Amino acid sequence: MVPCIFLLLIGVPLAGAMESSIIGGKEVKRHSRPYMASIQCRNHHTCGGMLIREDYVLTAAHCLNRSDFSSRDHFEVVLGAHNIKNKEKTEQRIPVIKYIRHPMFERNNEKDYSYDIMLLKLKKKAKLNKYVKVMPLPKKNGKTPANVKCSIAGWGSKTANGNEISDVMREVSLKLQQDSKCKIWWQQYFDSERMICSVSDGKHAFFKGDSGSPLICNTKPQGIASYTIKDDCTNTTYPQVYLKISYFLNWIKKNIK
Repeated sequence: MVPCIFLLLIGVPLAGAMESSIIGGKEVKRHSRPYMASIQCRNHHTCGGMLIREDYVLTAAHCLNRSDFSSRDHFEVVLGAHNIKNKEKTEQRIPVIKYIRHPMFERNNEKDYSYDIMLLKLKKKAKLNKYVKVMPLPKKNGKTPANVKCSIAGWGSKTANGNEISDVMREVSLKLQQDSKCKIWWQQYFDSERMICSVSDGKHAFFKGDSGSPLICNTKPQGIASYTIKDDCTNTTYPQVYLKISYFLNWIKKNIK
C-alpha cells in the first residue's frame, strides 16, 4: 500500500505551519545561486523557482492550486534575495501576470503529478546582474545516471518538525536513485519518462515549501521538486520525486516564445 503523499502544496499564506525547508543542509554562500526565485503570495514564501529567461520563472504546477486563483493577483517573484525576511538592496520583486500550467497536470478534476510543471510570466523583465542571472536549461532530453550527487536549495525551516526556522537560503546535497527503485516504491505515482528521484540518507532532504526549486546536477538543472512522503521527508525508503526538466524542453520553448 502506498502511503499518503505530502505534495508540497503551499499557495496561500493561510497555512502558516507549512514553511519552506531544506533538511540537514547548510546556508549557501550569499548570491551563489543567482537564478533562484522565491515565489510569494502577500509577502509569504510559498514555493521555489528558477529564472530561465528575464521574464519567465519555472516552478511546479501544484504551487498554484485552484483555491489560490482568488489570490493570484497577489503573487510575486522575488529575485536576488538571500534573506527573504529583509528587504535587501539586491532584491527584485516582480508581480506575476500569467500562469502557464501544463495542460496535462489537471484533467477532469484529477491531477497527474508527472506533469507538475508551470511557467510564470513576469510583469516586467528582471534586471540581470551578478545577483540575478538566468539559468540555462539542459540542451536535450538525456538520462542522468543514478548515484550522481546533486543539490537543491530553498528557504525556511532547518528541521522536519519546523522548530528551527531559517530566513536565509539553504542548500543540501542528495544522490539520485535508480528509476526502477522509484517505480517499485511509488508505483503508479512515478513515471520514469517524466520523473527522476533522489534518496535521503536519513539526515538530508527537501521538504515543505521547496516545491518548484530546481535540482542541480553537474551544474545543470535536471529536476523540479515535486513531492515527498508526508511528515517524513528523511525517510530512507521512499525516494523524493522531481519533474525531469529535459523531457519538457519543447513545451517550455513553445510557451515562452
